[in-house]
Amino acid sequence: MGTLGYLLDTHAFLWATRDEGKLSNNVLKIIEDINSPIFVSAASAYEIMYKHKLDKLPGYSYVAENYFDVLNKLNVNELFISTRHAHFAGKFEWSHRDPFDRLLAAQASVEDLTLITNDAAFNTLSWITVLW
Repeated sequence: MGTLGYLLDTHAFLWATRDEGKLSNNVLKIIEDINSPIFVSAASAYEIMYKHKLDKLPGYSYVAENYFDVLNKLNVNELFISTRHAHFAGKFEWSHRDPFDRLLAAQASVEDLTLITNDAAFNTLSWITVLW
């Protein structure tokens, strides 16, 4: 579980774009390590742009409008949503209904990635590794 790299939750990705002191020391070490394979989900791209259009991400306009440049600057990889990810996201039992979080959990599981998040809802999933 969680051995092939790291998947940033949307908030972790956003916080990594700015020095706000919101990331844990563990997360900062991983992000700063050029040998750490770090991924950001296509679900996060959608969530960021959608919330940006609704004015729900104050201070992150640059990230939303320059998403691909930001990915490159942070040296993170895109993780596309596959049919396997989508199928598993809809299949597994979890009382948490947020569709973005379900996709991230499914991707972390299917791709054997450690999910970087401070969202306690993920701690109830014993089949993924969570780091903060």
